[in-house]
Amino acid sequence: MKIVQIGTGGWGKNHARILSELGVLTAICDADPQRGKEYSEKYSVNYYDSVDKLLDSEEFDGAFVVTPTSTHSEIATKLLGAKKHVFVEKPLTYKSEDGEKLAKLAEKNKVVLTCGYIERFNPAVDVVKNIVKEKKYGDLVMLEFHRENRMPLHIKDVGIIYDTSVHDIDTANWLFDEMPNVVFARSGKIKHEHEDFASIMLGYKDEKIAIISSNWITPKKLRKFNAVCTDAIVSSDFITQEIIVEKQDETETVQNEKQEPLLREIQSFLDAIEGKSEHIVKSQEAVNVTKIAEAALLSSQKGVPIYLDLK
Repeated sequence: MKIVQIGTGGWGKNHARILSELGVLTAICDADPQRGKEYSEKYSVNYYDSVDKLLDSEEFDGAFVVTPTSTHSEIATKLLGAKKHVFVEKPLTYKSEDGEKLAKLAEKNKVVLTCGYIERFNPAVDVVKNIVKEKKYGDLVMLEFHRENRMPLHIKDVGIIYDTSVHDIDTANWLFDEMPNVVFARSGKIKHEHEDFASIMLGYKDEKIAIISSNWITPKKLRKFNAVCTDAIVSSDFITQEIIVEKQDETETVQNEKQEPLLREIQSFLDAIEGKSEHIVKSQEAVNVTKIAEAALLSSQKGVPIYLDLK
C-alpha cells in the first residue's frame, strides 16, 4: 500500500513517523518547502509543494490531510475526485455543508473517507464503551469531559470548540451511540483571536446529557472524563489511560493495556482501505460533529439552546 501525507506541521509530524514505521509512506506534500524537504529526507520519500503536482506525479492509494481546517475541503475534494482514500484530521471541514459534499463524493467514487477523532482509538475509551454497552454498572446517564492546556502554537484559524471540544463531542456521541437533539453553550476569549474557553451541554434522548469543558487558559494539561452510570461512576484519563470505577461501597481500578491511539487510528484506516475493518469514524459522523460545533458557536453567540435533527 502506498500512502502520502499532506501537511507536516504540528500534529502532522506524528502521522509521518507512524506511516514511515508501518512502511507505507511514499511522499510528503507541504506548502513550506523547508519543512516538507526536511521530512521527505528524514523518511526517504518524495517531496511535492502542491497537491496538484502530487496527483500528477505520484501513484498512491490513500492520503492523510493534516493541514489547517480552512484548507481541508479543497484538498480533500481534489483527492476524492481522483478516487483516493482520504483521512482528514479533525474537524472534517469548517462548514458542515462542505463536509456533506465530501461525504457524497466519497460515496460516489467508492472510496474511504474518515476523520481523525483519535479518542475513538484510545484503549481507555474502548474499555468504557464496552462497560456501557454491557450495562455492567447500569445505564449511562451523563458524561463529563475536562480538556485543558495552553493553546497549541500551530492552531491559527479556529477556536477551542473546533480544535478541542470536537474530540469530546465525538466521544460523547460514540459512548451514547446516538446524536444529541439539543446544544447549549457559553464561550469567550481572553488571550486569543478566537474563543479560548467553552462549556457545552449536549442533550440526548431520555434526558441523557454530556457536559464538555475546554480551555486554553490553564497551564496544566488535563484530559479526563467521567461516565456517570446508574450504579457507579467510571472515571478515566485520556493521557494515562487509567480507569477507576467508584461504586457505593468500593473503588476499583480496571486493568487495560496502554497503547498509542494514533497508531491504532492509522492502522484502522489502512485496514478499512483493504476492507479488513470498519472501525473508523464514518464521514457522516464527522459531518455531524461539525454541525454540533456550529450549533455550539451559535448557541454561545445567541445565548439560547439550538435544537438539532441529525441523521
